[in-house]
Amino acid sequence: MVERTKTWIVETQWLADHLDMPDLVIFDGSWHLPGSGRDAKAEYLAEHIPGALFFDIDDLVDETSPLPHMLPPTAKFASRMKKIGVGDGMRIVIYDTLGLFSAARVWWTFRAMGHQDVAVLNGGLKKWKAEGRPLEDGSPVPRTARHFTPLLNNELVCDLDEMRGYVESGRVQIVDARPKVRFEGSQPEPRPGLRAGHIPGSKNVPASTILNADGTLKDKDELGRIFRDAGIDPQKPVVASCGSGVTASMLALALGVLGQRNVPVYDGSWAEWGQETAGTPIETGPASRE
Repeated sequence: MVERTKTWIVETQWLADHLDMPDLVIFDGSWHLPGSGRDAKAEYLAEHIPGALFFDIDDLVDETSPLPHMLPPTAKFASRMKKIGVGDGMRIVIYDTLGLFSAARVWWTFRAMGHQDVAVLNGGLKKWKAEGRPLEDGSPVPRTARHFTPLLNNELVCDLDEMRGYVESGRVQIVDARPKVRFEGSQPEPRPGLRAGHIPGSKNVPASTILNADGTLKDKDELGRIFRDAGIDPQKPVVASCGSGVTASMLALALGVLGQRNVPVYDGSWAEWGQETAGTPIETGPASRE
């Protein structure tokens, strides 16, 4: 169990071999960008890995925040997990339909809530299906309630005030997972009311660049090169940002694979920083080379 937590990633063959493991819980953490026309919950009900539960990123949230899918209060998270039969000591594996996308956000959420024995399925449902592995449909079989002990890991969560401090001090590297055109401000943001550009001093590693064509994560050597080429030292403190905290979690996962155990995600990300009324500084154009 300890060795698995060091990897954060499991392969499809491992999952296929352990589907009947009594302490294993699988989650379909699929989420799609607004305007995609896709319904993640409907797709889950149509087909999913046997025994998988559905984790709705837009449902299990902080309802007091106007920002999209913000991390929920610990009590709310624990209550929901208990109700669906997910508790302490269980091994959790997350996947999504695209290969590796929103599953990383769910991975980060569990870790932020104090549950460390959690990993992402490399290649997700895309790879699982390509290999002809079993699927099922419909709602999951109800599970017996389990006790879930929440313990917020503040090292993994960055808020607006902390991000302001990082920008002012320059003591922590900031990496942005958005596409280059959005980072540089040459394309408008998809959410209304947001300015175009990026957090001053941040570097750009578009989330798509850390993946292979089949949706799996690139190997360590390639990941290290990608971050270094963007001006990020993978061995020094980094905070990850993006549009709304989803693809930033992909970068946190990649940095975790490279050895950084506690990469914080700026939960509000550009949905907060980029607001017209935020009063936050922004830059446009390519990342600075400083």
